[in-house]
Amino acid sequence: MPLLRLFPLLVILLLSVGCASVYYDTMESVGIHKRDILVDRVVSARDAQGEAQEQFQSALQEFASIIRLEASGLEQAYEQLNHEYESCESTAAAVSSRIEKVESVADALFEEWRQELDLYESPKLKAASAQKLSQTRTRYKGMLNSMKRAEQSMQPVLRTLRDNVLFLKHNLNAQAIGALRGEFGSLKTDIDTLIKRMNQSIEHSNDFIKNMQSS
Repeated sequence: MPLLRLFPLLVILLLSVGCASVYYDTMESVGIHKRDILVDRVVSARDAQGEAQEQFQSALQEFASIIRLEASGLEQAYEQLNHEYESCESTAAAVSSRIEKVESVADALFEEWRQELDLYESPKLKAASAQKLSQTRTRYKGMLNSMKRAEQSMQPVLRTLRDNVLFLKHNLNAQAIGALRGEFGSLKTDIDTLIKRMNQSIEHSNDFIKNMQSS
């Protein structure tokens, strides 16, 4: 890629990194450290997943109500299902955004922690801090992997919803209802998997938050 085309991307990257650094420094100046920010962002990501669970379940209920309809009233049914799809898309984006924020502050926290190990004069205290860093990082990776699995589980549901919304949009007839009925079982299975993984992720988040607050 030509350097002139790379330059804007590099500028954006540097600005984003700089802004994050300034933000963390500003927060630390008023007594709010990266550790506190990480906990807050994990709470935010956990809550976003809870909201996503409710939204995807609402979409499944709307889908189920549509396949019980006859050919009449399909235009309104399309509008309602499209609204549910767009809401699912929005909540999925919110989950992804909050996970990215968790990763951002966690990376900064662990890098700072690693660098500060070199400042210790006491080998005993340094070893204790290094062990704590390793334990915290291990718990964090387990939680993040669980978040990522839940995040990935949203994609097949969104694809199925989008396909059926598009099909219904252009086929407002009994044939469309028949096609949607054939899709319901697969959609329900995907949403059940999504809910299960989000519950696991929320449990991992709660455990991580508890450990961070008690140590």
